[in-house]
Amino acid sequence: MNAEAEGAAGAGDAPALLLVEDDEVIRTSVTMALERYGYRVRAAADGLTGLEHFREHTPDLLLLDVMLPELDGIGLCRKVRETSQAPVLMMSARGDALDVVSGLEAGADDYVVKPVDMPVLVARIRALLRRATFTPAPGPVEGERQAAADAASEDHLTFGDLTVDTRGLEVFRSGERIALAPTELRLLLEFAAHPGIVLDRQTLLRNVWDYGWDGDSRVVDLCVQRLRRKIGADRVETVRGFGYKLRR
Repeated sequence: MNAEAEGAAGAGDAPALLLVEDDEVIRTSVTMALERYGYRVRAAADGLTGLEHFREHTPDLLLLDVMLPELDGIGLCRKVRETSQAPVLMMSARGDALDVVSGLEAGADDYVVKPVDMPVLVARIRALLRRATFTPAPGPVEGERQAAADAASEDHLTFGDLTVDTRGLEVFRSGERIALAPTELRLLLEFAAHPGIVLDRQTLLRNVWDYGWDGDSRVVDLCVQRLRRKIGADRVETVRGFGYKLRR
């Protein structure tokens, strides 16, 4: 085991991944490589078996090929999203833009194009797991309670009928709690931290997706679309040629 894998394996319980890939060579090689990085991997060769594994074992993250027998990756992603906000990373054939868009619209958090270099795949997995485990700061100790009370209004940001609890990581629309996927929540928090300010796609890729490089902006655009459906179509404004901003 290399030093990088030892670091991953030594950080407590290793994250559990579910890989659904019908190509036996790819499935075996990716499984072995991810296990060397310290992950626990359960693999399936078709969508229905993958769905069974998901329901029985509740993985921390799913890697889904788009083209699968029995139930394709898009349909499997939709099934997962009916009950879970676990991170989903889609794997698409090179140049198939329709697969990418369909996967993201179905609720996937990110995608990679096959064949994918293992360091790139692991970096994407790590970024998704960081977003999924994003938690609020610990509650104040006794001596800090008054200061916390004074700052309570800063923890609850209001934009029209939308309220964002930045400490409790909850979002309410007209008093009703909204369930957001981790990536959607991080995107909204980024907007809420800069109300009225235009954020370009490259900035959002770096701050929300943890990319150290400029990835595919379709990821941003489609996540914004999903967020709009949940918080209100007019809440996030498109500034053509520049990016997006949250209306004050």
